[in-house]
Amino acid sequence: VQLVESGGGSVQAGGSLRLSCAVSGSSYSSYCMGWFRQPPGKEREGVAVVSSDGSVSVADSVKGRFTISRDNAKGTLYLQMNDLKPEDTALYYCATDPEGPGPAALARGDWSGYEFLYAGQGTQVTVS
Repeated sequence: VQLVESGGGSVQAGGSLRLSCAVSGSSYSSYCMGWFRQPPGKEREGVAVVSSDGSVSVADSVKGRFTISRDNAKGTLYLQMNDLKPEDTALYYCATDPEGPGPAALARGDWSGYEFLYAGQGTQVTVS
């Protein structure tokens, strides 16, 4: 399974970016997909996740600003990021897993620690 992210870059605070993650080599539509980020010098944190049935969970820190979506026909995951803030600066990467954290964890918002089986190399987002 390969995941390739794109769409990162440098943007001023208040701006927008749209990240994409192209997935190959898996039954994409049946897999759980997520976006994670790792700010410089900090631990990884979950940003948003979408299950195979379309259930979504978004981290409180980005709720109302970031939107996750998937296009199963294209095998692509997206993250629309609006009203970006300097604290959003991080390496963003997508991940996929045949099972995922499960509906209960998504409903609780308690999925960030789940170890997805596959992950991409990441794309840098810098907000100034």
